[in-house]
Formats: sequence, C-alpha cells, structure tokens
Amino acid sequence: MREFVMADNWYWFLLAVLGCYFIGCFNFAILISHFKNKDIRDIGSGNPGSMNMTRAFGLKVGIINFLCDAVKGGLPALAGYLIFKDCVFYGTQVCVADFARYLFGTAVVIGHIFPVTLKFKGGKGIASTLGLFGFALPCEEWFYIFIVIGVFVCVFIFIVLTELGSMGSLACVSALTVWQGVIFILRYSDNLFNGWVISILALLLLINVLTWGAHHKNIFKLLAGEEHKTSVLKHKKKH
Repeated sequence: MREFVMADNWYWFLLAVLGCYFIGCFNFAILISHFKNKDIRDIGSGNPGSMNMTRAFGLKVGIINFLCDAVKGGLPALAGYLIFKDCVFYGTQVCVADFARYLFGTAVVIGHIFPVTLKFKGGKGIASTLGLFGFALPCEEWFYIFIVIGVFVCVFIFIVLTELGSMGSLACVSALTVWQGVIFILRYSDNLFNGWVISILALLLLINVLTWGAHHKNIFKLLAGEEHKTSVLKHKKKH
C-alpha cells in the first residue's frame, strides 16, 4: 500500500469533485423526453426523474432512465475505487478508495439534485444514489451485488403492493446506507474515531439527508394521505 498525503494532492480531489458534480448536472430525463418531443418538467409532477418518467412514458422508458442515472452515479464511485484502491491515507490504515468512492458519488448526487445548468432544480437523486451504492462495495467484492439485488427486489415488491414509489425508494436508500455503514464500522472497528473513517460515515449520512430532503414534499403528502401513488402494473401497459 502506498501512502497518500492529502495536503500534497488535495487539488486533484477538488478537480474530481467538480467533474463529478457536472456529470450529475447532466439530466437524462430531460434528454429522453425531448426525444419524444416533450419536456418532462411540464408533465405530471414536473420532476425530471425516473418516477415521473415512468408515469409519463411507461415502465420501459422509466427503467431506461433509471439505469442511465444509476450508471451516472455508479461509475465515478467505481473510478474512485480503481484509482485509489492501493493507497492509504498518510499515517493511517484507512484506504483512500473507501473515502474517494463515496465523495465522488456524493458529488454526482448533489449535481443531480442541484444542477447549476438547470437553475439548481433537478431530480431527487434516488437513481444516482442507488447506482452509487450498487457500485461502491460490489466493485471490491463481487458477491456484494447479491445483497444489492436482494434489497432492490424487496423494495420493488413493496412498491408493487403499496404503490408508494417515493417511500419505497427512500427505504431502499436507507437500507443500503445502513448496510454499507456497518461494513465500514466493522472494517475500521479499531480506529472508528479516525478523521477519515468519520468522513466516510458522514458522507453516507449526507447522502441520506440529500435524498430525504429532496423528497420532503412527498413525505408531507404521505403523512397527509395525499401522496400520488405509482402503479407499476398500470404503467407497464404504456407505450
């Protein structure tokens, strides 16, 4: 393992974070809806995200949009792991990749939710966040993908049965956050108060704050019994 001195290389991280932010600013929902001669921001809830795309254009288009956003959130995390997997922070045993993959992924999520290119009015970040979690740990241990798939399947069944898309999405983000947080707590159990370990856990918490915050209107509507329901079977029939 090579030692990485952040004080000497911070500007590379800054450039990477800025690059990831602008990657997040690219909105696939708007692009895909324009191919259909419409603007998703003028349809349904007006949110340029996978759920509104599903309601507007059907399940197939919604899935395509979801996968595009998921890859957008996942590839920067994968890059962070591959670039820094053989490095540890100077004077510690904390792997730089453990911090970099979540930092880069979080920057994408922030760009998706608050894109400067769209006057800071973007999507709600669920697909990009799930993409981040889908790549973050499975890229180091392939069998972790089965845990991710298992969570996805459980949440999909929940959404089909309850038609509460937003609630299911947030539950999925929270479940994956807790799982990956536990992994790092166990990994660094002898050094939990190290600043870099705390930073990794803080990034996981920030991701939840961002996605839950972006859904605050949905949460209020859910509590008031006014949340718009999403029928997967109904939208499957759209073309």
